[in-house]
Amino acid sequence: MGLDAATITDGLTDYLSERTGGEVAVSGVHKLSGGAIQENWALDVVMQQGDWAGEHHLVLRCDAASAVATSHSRADEFALLKAAHDAGVIVPMPCILCDDERVLGRRFFLMHRVGGIAAGHKLARLTDISGLAGELGENLAHIHSLKPPHEDLAFLGEPPDNPSTAAIAMYRGYLDELDVAHPVIEWGLRWLETNAPAPSDVVLCHRDYRTGNYMVEDGHLSAVLDWEFAGWSDPLEDIGWLCAKCWRFGANDREAGGIGSREDFYAGYEAASGRTIDRDSVYFWEVMAHVRWAVIACQQAARHVSGEERSLELALTAHVVPELELEILNMTEPLNA
Repeated sequence: MGLDAATITDGLTDYLSERTGGEVAVSGVHKLSGGAIQENWALDVVMQQGDWAGEHHLVLRCDAASAVATSHSRADEFALLKAAHDAGVIVPMPCILCDDERVLGRRFFLMHRVGGIAAGHKLARLTDISGLAGELGENLAHIHSLKPPHEDLAFLGEPPDNPSTAAIAMYRGYLDELDVAHPVIEWGLRWLETNAPAPSDVVLCHRDYRTGNYMVEDGHLSAVLDWEFAGWSDPLEDIGWLCAKCWRFGANDREAGGIGSREDFYAGYEAASGRTIDRDSVYFWEVMAHVRWAVIACQQAARHVSGEERSLELALTAHVVPELELEILNMTEPLNA
């Protein structure tokens, strides 16, 4: 069943009325931008009874028409959001999880709506965000304070003995499932194999901690979004992902996500975590970031081409692959020249 404003309004009104035992009014339902893998809908809810009595500005997050491999279910993502919130990570406050597909035709959860902007191309052009890189580093340290085993995150499974080699094997497997050969990405995977650093501590990694997946309001971090890929990994994976050139949105002089200096980001992280970042190993994870994004872009394009989900957004994603391949070659050639 396709989702639209009327379906959400009617379904949530009945569902929340039943849960609270009182009258509920749902209004202002509209789809938010982005969401190639998940859909996000803004809405306002007024509840008359129970602990939630009052007006609430919320976001409904649910599955898109199809998903990509490694994307968590909404129940798992809700658990991640709760664990992060409890650890002091700046995230939207989670509210309600609904695993009953009869309500809207898809599983979903509700979380409080946060103010600010998330669009990477806008954030990379802001000038009044001098402290943002440090805030992102400090906040990432809170995420990495969560370690296995963790009772509420058991669904993440056992942590890998070596996150880098596990990631290489996973991305090669995804490439093998595609119908088109990608020799440059294969070259990048081989470079990663021969340059893999020794295993480090394993922590909870967001695994999509980048500009475009967090909100900024009045120059400060207001929320980290999109926990659908989180898992146990090397903490440098998140650091390399944010600093990778492909997530700077053209502001390449600001190496921390196009919003600030790499050293400010590092300083915020090191002060909050007590860890010292291995600068050389970050380079490895930046190469990994470009390889991983290229693999994901190929997967998303395949969803469109196969007819599984016809989408202009998915089709256009394929056009970033050549640029990513060029960066992979640029980053790997000098060390082997």
